[in-house]
Amino acid sequence: MPTRRPRSPATVRSVPAGEFKQHCLQLMDEVRDRRIALVITKHGTPVAQLVPVDENAADGFGFLAGTVTVHGDIVAPDADEWGDDA
Repeated sequence: MPTRRPRSPATVRSVPAGEFKQHCLQLMDEVRDRRIALVITKHGTPVAQLVPVDENAADGFGFLAGTVTVHGDIVAPDADEWGDDA
């Protein structure tokens, strides 16, 4: 199944908070289905934005797992580094 890409940023719809409250589930479905952004306003001032989920976004947790290597003992102090001649 091909992945749907969000439409251009020009596809943004504004909706007053009261209307969003009344039609929340329908508006969420519209954002998902049409891949548009929805700006929620209060007294004409934008307060929130509802955007479709990017299903292909990388998970931020653990994305560097397996990329670090340890060489030698990382706990014991290095005498040469500190100038100690032990």
